[in-house]
Amino acid sequence: MAMPPADSARPGRRFQLLERVRRARWMLAAVGAVLLFLAVAGRISLYELMLAFAVIAVAALLAPSRSGPALLAVAAPPEATRLEPSFALLIEALPDAAYLLDRRGLVLAGNARAAALHGSVRPGELISLHIRTPEVVESIRSTVADGRARRVEYAERVPVDRLLEVHVVPISPAAGRAGAPDFILLEFRDLSQQHLVDQMRADFVANASHELRTPLASLSGFIDTLRGSARDDPAAREKFLGIMAEQAKRMSRLIDDLLSLSRVEMNEHIQPKAIVDLVPIVEHVRDALAPLARERGVAVEVRRKVEQLSVQGDRDELIRLFENLVENALKYGASGKRVEITLETEGDEAVVAVRDFGPGIAPEHLPRLTERFYRVDVETSRAQGGTGLGLAIVKHILARHRGKLGIESELGHGAIFTVRIDLAEAEKPVAVMA
Repeated sequence: MAMPPADSARPGRRFQLLERVRRARWMLAAVGAVLLFLAVAGRISLYELMLAFAVIAVAALLAPSRSGPALLAVAAPPEATRLEPSFALLIEALPDAAYLLDRRGLVLAGNARAAALHGSVRPGELISLHIRTPEVVESIRSTVADGRARRVEYAERVPVDRLLEVHVVPISPAAGRAGAPDFILLEFRDLSQQHLVDQMRADFVANASHELRTPLASLSGFIDTLRGSARDDPAAREKFLGIMAEQAKRMSRLIDDLLSLSRVEMNEHIQPKAIVDLVPIVEHVRDALAPLARERGVAVEVRRKVEQLSVQGDRDELIRLFENLVENALKYGASGKRVEITLETEGDEAVVAVRDFGPGIAPEHLPRLTERFYRVDVETSRAQGGTGLGLAIVKHILARHRGKLGIESELGHGAIFTVRIDLAEAEKPVAVMA
């Protein structure tokens, strides 16, 4: 496979002209300012001023250039960007975004993933016109100078937050050749997802340990009290034992939710195959939570607009999903004294909406409600027995069922949590041809 030699892409005449003008621009500006001052002062005539400018410009253009084109500084002539098609195919086959550059930083080839990352970059353009990160540009310069590979991490804020890793690899066709490489390979890897997963894991461990530490500290303190000053105080013993029982239940709920979340995440990539009907599932959840509804003085109403809502799903997981949504409505929307559950179809989707008439949720909290351990009001949530994992479990169950969760709320007007899951094939409406 023949490769274009490093010295075969020398600048053409137009390229040399642009290079000399670039190098002479500051000298022309300085001399021009002096001549203009002399003309205004009456020391030289307008004719002499124009003649002097012409002589300086011709001299600058005819002066020999002492060095070749600077890396990442000027545009390349068309003949400098020619590359064998096989090289472009190799770059296109790479799994990550990649560019092949010459030693001046001019793009010879790029793949589709690079275009998706940085937009359209045409052969012959300077890579620095599209990648302006100083660390990346400096790494290319250094690799051109010493022929050593480099790795750089940098963050982008526009158009979205991203963490990218760049490998700058020198390529010289001649084996064992020392000095500057003929080509530079730039390979970009998006580390955003990995960084996000690492951050979520760290946050999860920190939050879980914090949630467990509080009830454990309470239990430890009450045990010490019962062993000491309250040893012979029956009233204090009964009071402390009741609090200890509540803290133990809180830890039990947290551990159950953590285990549920772990099980759902383990199978999240596997969509259930069984066909289940959401109508009896929702009615079962209503009946199971009837004691809590009576305790809170809330009426739960199920509005069925269809007789059957068959979807591909796991019955136990769907029961857990709707239990979490209805339980939240009973706990945090109890002031509205009413919860409505609506079952209907929209197009090819089964739609179940759980609505409460409580105080509602401020708009700034809505995007974060499904985050683990996120609470709108920490004290209220703990007082209600919440673990901060209920909606996170809902989100992951829906992800496994290839469904969607919509949240609408307005302060003072309650909240609506809407679940959408594709209907099973046999239940999808069939268009009737006229």
